[in-house]
Amino acid sequence: MRTIILSLLLSCHVATHAQEKPIVIPFELTKYNNLSVPVVINKKDTVHLMLHTASSSVTLIEESVKKLSTLNFSGTDTVTSWGSSENTSRFSPGNTLQIGGLTIEQEPIWEDKYSGHFTDGKFGLGLFKDKVIEIDFDKKQIVLHNSLPPKVKSYTMLPAKFDHNKLFVQATCNTGHDTVSNSFLIHSGYSGGVLFDDQFVADHKLNEYLQITDTKEMKDAFGNALKTRKAVLPGFTIGKTTLQNAPANFFEGALGRQKMSFIGGDIIKRFNIIIDAQRTSVYLRPNKGRKSAYFS
Repeated sequence: MRTIILSLLLSCHVATHAQEKPIVIPFELTKYNNLSVPVVINKKDTVHLMLHTASSSVTLIEESVKKLSTLNFSGTDTVTSWGSSENTSRFSPGNTLQIGGLTIEQEPIWEDKYSGHFTDGKFGLGLFKDKVIEIDFDKKQIVLHNSLPPKVKSYTMLPAKFDHNKLFVQATCNTGHDTVSNSFLIHSGYSGGVLFDDQFVADHKLNEYLQITDTKEMKDAFGNALKTRKAVLPGFTIGKTTLQNAPANFFEGALGRQKMSFIGGDIIKRFNIIIDAQRTSVYLRPNKGRKSAYFS
């Protein structure tokens, strides 16, 4: 009897460890600083989706949808985009997604006009609910854990706030006139460095104090055009790391629509990142590809 019980305990122990094996998802970092992940839809259609840390749903752009055979759009709904209040979008319910070693059932897919360059659409952190998320830019892989891995001890921990599927951390900016802390949305869908909210720009007179290098136009997922100013931020400190002469952007004029400040792909890609399962902490460690003209 004792032998049988011991065998059962060992079997349970082995099974538990098998369940705890991390799930590995490969990605490519595009030249526009987006994470492109291969995804198989309904066991047939292969697409490349951008990991969008500020998005809550799975979307595909119209041009890519035309090439797919397994999607059934059963209705439309009103959704909100970055640059405008409301837009109409088709949706396809009940899809199966294969992302690396992860299978997701009964997932709705929405239709957009735009995504990151070289991608067919995007997905957010919602697909990795209750998992610790590790983004390793050195190995170009996303790893899903059931608990924090031991390596987290070598990372710097930042308190985080998770609100409406959006992850925020605090960082400190040296504007050349003063040094001030601000809340930033971690936004892997934005290819630039730092994007400031309108109120922060007005309060700290960034248009006067920062060195402006360019003005350009960008578009949200539904094609709404927004003009931005490109500038040089003397110092940007996140955790224990300070970036010198960091790339920064803000909208031209007082639009009043940009309510949040972003940390985009040009900064995100310089760290290996671990996000805890509760989304209350973000852990950062500069990676091997961090070197640049502004990374100290």
